[in-house]
Amino acid sequence: MRTIRATTTAGRAGAYYVRIEAMARKHSIPLEVEFDEHDTPETKYVVVVDGYLPIATCRLYEEAEGVVVIGRVVVLAEYRRRGIGTMVVREAEEWAREIGCRRAVVESRDNKTVFYEQMGYRRVEGCQPIEGETFRCYRMEKEL
Repeated sequence: MRTIRATTTAGRAGAYYVRIEAMARKHSIPLEVEFDEHDTPETKYVVVVDGYLPIATCRLYEEAEGVVVIGRVVVLAEYRRRGIGTMVVREAEEWAREIGCRRAVVESRDNKTVFYEQMGYRRVEGCQPIEGETFRCYRMEKEL
């Protein structure tokens, strides 16, 4: 397995493939909802591949100066519980540091907050849950 920074059309296609398979298809999420205003040509994507097959991804984009949002963290079902989600987030954090970000933000699904807490993220005090179209999420942050 290797982690790549998806800077080519092929790499981005790998990120989209994982999101379609693991989120849109599994949770019946329309493509217009899964791919939103944060999926732009400037958005950065990390992809983990097993041989040639993309198996995990996340996206990152700057929310404000020095603040990066890491989102759409997805691992194909048959590859879960192997540390691959941690691998993809760690690579996104490293990339964020390299571009000058000092803080990372995630909007974690309510059933995934422990995963992020284990990586050093903390729920933002006083923030109400975010009621999305498909999931309830909590805003979490970490100093990079």
